[in-house]
Amino acid sequence: MLVDKPKGLTSSRVVELIRKKLEVKAGHTGTLDPIATGLLIVLTGRRTKEAASFLTLDKSYMVKARLGVETDTFDCDGKVLQQSNATITREELEEVLKGFGAAIWQVPPPFSAKKLAGHKAYELARKGISVEMPPKKVSIYSLKLGEFQFPYFTFDCAVSSGFYVRSLVHDIGKKLAVGATVVEVRRTGVGNYRVEQARKLEDILS
Repeated sequence: MLVDKPKGLTSSRVVELIRKKLEVKAGHTGTLDPIATGLLIVLTGRRTKEAASFLTLDKSYMVKARLGVETDTFDCDGKVLQQSNATITREELEEVLKGFGAAIWQVPPPFSAKKLAGHKAYELARKGISVEMPPKKVSIYSLKLGEFQFPYFTFDCAVSSGFYVRSLVHDIGKKLAVGATVVEVRRTGVGNYRVEQARKLEDILS
């Protein structure tokens, strides 16, 4: 099932609602943050065994971010750690984006579903336990700046599996020395599947 996930729900909650509505075994094929919307692939019945084959598919996203703010979760739902009043131009931002080549080493956000010693990183972070996230090599196939209205900007990107958009925005803020955090994320594609093919969750549950 191709689901257009609404903002504010965890991927697990979406699966739970579908499982109860359809009375079938169900599972998702890759987590979307609660702040994120867009394509969530849900497998039901015997096809839940195929989840692993979907995890390695490339992803594409539309992102809105804000400059001048850094948070602990790398998105606007988190605790503000620092702010900057410095102004950044579109040209300066474009120059930084050029520095993100095809392959990069990326550190996952502290508040993520990445597992460390059997625990999800966000579970440890919520307890105030500082964790050192090991970097992972990921790929950026395309990265295109869209609207720029300081301090906000948007971009589209196509990336490999295991890529964290929140980490990319955080790293952009670091390179500009002003901080940056995610405001909105929409997953537009997983492999050859597109969000335009998906059904809204409310329609599935109605």
